[in-house]
Amino acid sequence: MSKHSFGLPLLFLMGLLPGLMFAQQDIFGAAGLVSPQINEDNSVTFRLKAPKADTVLLSGNLHVENAFSPITYQMTRGEDGIWTYTTSPLPSELYRYNFVVDGVRTVDPSNAHVQRDVANISNIFLIGGGKAEDYKVQDVPHGTVAYRWYDSSRNEKKRRLTVYTPHGYENGTSTYPVMYLLHGIGGDEEAWLGTGRAAQIMDNLIAQGEAEPMIVVITNGNVAQEAAPGMGSNGMPQPSFQLPNTMDGKFEETFGEIMEFVETEYRTEGTKAGRAIAGLSMGGFHTANISLNYPNTFDYVGLFSSALGVRSPEATSPIYQDQDKKLRQQMENGYELYWMAIGEDDFPMLLKGNTDFRKKMDDMGMKYEYLETAGGHTWNNWRDYLVLFTQRLFK
Repeated sequence: MSKHSFGLPLLFLMGLLPGLMFAQQDIFGAAGLVSPQINEDNSVTFRLKAPKADTVLLSGNLHVENAFSPITYQMTRGEDGIWTYTTSPLPSELYRYNFVVDGVRTVDPSNAHVQRDVANISNIFLIGGGKAEDYKVQDVPHGTVAYRWYDSSRNEKKRRLTVYTPHGYENGTSTYPVMYLLHGIGGDEEAWLGTGRAAQIMDNLIAQGEAEPMIVVITNGNVAQEAAPGMGSNGMPQPSFQLPNTMDGKFEETFGEIMEFVETEYRTEGTKAGRAIAGLSMGGFHTANISLNYPNTFDYVGLFSSALGVRSPEATSPIYQDQDKKLRQQMENGYELYWMAIGEDDFPMLLKGNTDFRKKMDDMGMKYEYLETAGGHTWNNWRDYLVLFTQRLFK
């Protein structure tokens, strides 16, 4: 080969280089702004370059004592076309936010960290030094998160769920207790992993010795779906709050298929003492009804801002019949913990539903623990409830 024979390949590559750079221009076109900027006093500065905008709002759950998010904040335009807003010092928490530019909702282009909650996409950031340390990825042994498909013959489809196994599961032979963790309306098997931070919470609590090593099964409570939007064979539908079979009993009726799959595929203890079930909002409604209709199955029941008392009058499933009789039977069967929590500023309908349910329990002498916190129907509360509840399990 001639000493100059490398010239043609080199020239060929040089000719391709401009095209390759053009194809990858998004990589090199990253925004130069810092947003959000967490300041030394834990105030946070947001920035957006929008020189032609007339109004830019910051929208989010930046005041955690508020019952519902979002709240909007007017940003200030600088002469350079950069809009800014700086908060007061914020307490330790995981926060969600977005921008509204001339009435159009958009994410922060300078922040690559986003989460989907039903159909809304929001940026996130975390302020540590307090309770949000439970939500951070810490330098601790980590569990494994797997998406698994099971055969739901009674729903005539394959369905997807999420399984968290604690550190050491793959290389061991021990059996583990199981917590089934259910989402709210419009959610899916990804919700508790996203804004819910369930995997980080479990890793941290287990590493600290505050929670027992356990398997966590995060289900999809919408039996009309195979999986989260975009993860099933129906393509990429728009996520929706209201789907067929929502809270009509079908999920509860077919929940046994999930348990059968988990106890066949995983090294579970397979006992009532080794099973817990908990859920938020609609998932709390599902939790209450599953625990009623699967007698002597769960020793631990957790209702987080449960949608008790919310049910379509057209729902005629046998799941919802003879509930007083089933509740008394559940009491007589015995259990270790029935735990309920809700925010004092939650929806009045849900507060009433929880009050009525507790009165029914009180009237028959059924034991439970009840926690009423500040705030409302928010992930801020549900993450806290998960941290508290999991520390009480399997001990």
